[in-house]
Amino acid sequence: MRPYEVMIIFDAGLEEENIRAATDRATAALQSRGGKVVRVDRWGKRRFAYEVKHRTEGYYVLVEATAEPDAMAEMDRVLSLADEVVRHKVIRLPDSVAGRGPRPVPVPAETGETAERAAAPEPTGV
Repeated sequence: MRPYEVMIIFDAGLEEENIRAATDRATAALQSRGGKVVRVDRWGKRRFAYEVKHRTEGYYVLVEATAEPDAMAEMDRVLSLADEVVRHKVIRLPDSVAGRGPRPVPVPAETGETAERAAAPEPTGV
């Protein structure tokens, strides 16, 4: 299973229950194919930087999930067919960002100093 983030922008004029129902339909499509929804984060209404489909604001929802590629493709298909969705974007996260796999280890400076000391700025005017 691979980690994903899905950003969904809904029409800001929708009622809260319609947004919740559309989000539930998309996550149900993912779960029916064996995917797992880790977290659903509702950001609320935000203004767009530029007009999108003749709208100036949207309701943002971030879904974090783990799934196989075919399950995520089904969720992507459901979102692209939904009339409530203005835009959506599916991003596969690298394993290191998602909390799995090896993480980079800081290397001390070659002069024998610790990494924190080497990164500290030099004092001026003394």
